[in-house]
Amino acid sequence: MRIWTVDAFADKLFSGNPAAVCVVELFPADAFMQSVATEMNLSETAFVVRLAGNYFHVRWFTPAVEVRLCGHATLASAHILWQEKFANAKDPIRFESLSGPLTVTKEIDGKMMTLNLPAQPALEPFESVELTQALGTKPLFVGRAYDDCLVEVESEPVLRGLTPDMQILRKFNCRGIIVTARSGGGQYDFVSRFFAPREGVLEDPVTGSAHCKLAPYWAKKLGKLDFIAYQASPRGGILHVRLQQDRVLIAGTAITVLTGDISVP
Repeated sequence: MRIWTVDAFADKLFSGNPAAVCVVELFPADAFMQSVATEMNLSETAFVVRLAGNYFHVRWFTPAVEVRLCGHATLASAHILWQEKFANAKDPIRFESLSGPLTVTKEIDGKMMTLNLPAQPALEPFESVELTQALGTKPLFVGRAYDDCLVEVESEPVLRGLTPDMQILRKFNCRGIIVTARSGGGQYDFVSRFFAPREGVLEDPVTGSAHCKLAPYWAKKLGKLDFIAYQASPRGGILHVRLQQDRVLIAGTAITVLTGDISVP
């Protein structure tokens, strides 16, 4: 079985968020796919099956579990499908997934790709002493956003300086904790970090799906629909984000890092 690793939301090697991609005729057994993802030990490994033409089915696995939505591994999958000519380069790629239909469009420059994902606004805020303890700072906002918790902290320096207690974060009944702040400089609109210890990912480098929650949150706060966002993980990544009614468009580039073969029993 052929496998690729791709740096997504990256304009140079060894930046952005790495994902593994397997293009298969039929999905292997769930246990086998989970074992491959555990072996790769990246935040996500995507398995892709062609349904017809430029229409594919995608599933995503962290080293620990299958997830319902992953932006960067979807971008990586589209990159490989076009690179290896599994898909027609002139047409968008459509994916069926656990989060419904998703599309990826290649922009005119041939490098930038745009994800079309569902918007997932944050619900009513709540207070959490445990989150304050885990993050070491009192949040300005805490709210449930679909399968994540969304947390705003007071500033970009505070966000960058966080060293969360992963044992406490692991107790929260959600996929992950999105921490965000208004950007302190003029280059970006907002910054974020994403922690998902329950899913086997302590800190994700660049999380496309988190911006399904961040876009509607910052649209309400900043009164705009287009953003340049930065995920301030150690690797870091830039995302061009647009809120378009009930969808979020996220643009970025990807680079193939490795091509290999997995021995299938």
